[in-house]
Amino acid sequence: MRKFILPVVVSGFILVGCGLGKNGSDEPDAGMQLFPVSKDMELGAQVAHEIESNPAEYPILDSASNVAAYKYIYAIRDKVLATGKVEHKDDFAWRIRIIQDDETLNAFCTPGGYIYFYTGIIKYLDTEAELAGVMGHEMAHADLRHSIRQMQKSMGVQILLSAVLGDSSALGQITGGLIGLKFSRTHETEADRKSVAYLCETDWPADGGAGFFEKIAASGSQTPPEFMSTHPSPDNRIENYHTWATESGCKGTKTYDAEYEAFKRLF
Repeated sequence: MRKFILPVVVSGFILVGCGLGKNGSDEPDAGMQLFPVSKDMELGAQVAHEIESNPAEYPILDSASNVAAYKYIYAIRDKVLATGKVEHKDDFAWRIRIIQDDETLNAFCTPGGYIYFYTGIIKYLDTEAELAGVMGHEMAHADLRHSIRQMQKSMGVQILLSAVLGDSSALGQITGGLIGLKFSRTHETEADRKSVAYLCETDWPADGGAGFFEKIAASGSQTPPEFMSTHPSPDNRIENYHTWATESGCKGTKTYDAEYEAFKRLF
């Protein structure tokens, strides 16, 4: 049975106060103290090491033994970075690893741009443009440094501080928290919109990110994945992707179906 998990990301490290922002919003107070971008890289490298030291839970495909697969997925990343729309293009690692797990539809990213794709979501998608849309969404969460706010709300700032300082127990909690992390409506919408902005500068359809949600909706599942009932709704997300692409005058049409099918056969 497939495990449906919303693509998630843990991005920058921000020290915030413990409570909601003004007017009860889920954003931290304006007076929050920001950690420098260098902390994203430090924490990201630590979390990536934690993940890759646990092959039983994260069976990562070796890049040296799967050259063609990694060459293909890195080419997608490079095209997104080449748009000039990624603010932290030169600050973050933007390193990709593929997790061999066909039952999990997920992708996530640590702070500092360490990106992970499960083979489940790679095989579930139909086109290169759809994968690029998902990748753009994950990169956007990292680039906008969203996730630390969600992690602070769910785990508390002390856990995050301990993880930055290298506490192994705290790192383990953060790593586990990545998988079930839920973003706010605002953050999900911002990441969706950034995905469109990234792809608008390429030859892919800028609304490629809508493909995942369209396929789930078309399946007619009686028990949709949990994230499908959260905000913003899948229907709204699909509509937003198409609307933003149209309003921005994006011209890309290349989906590279045949190339993507060949990529999926590598697993």
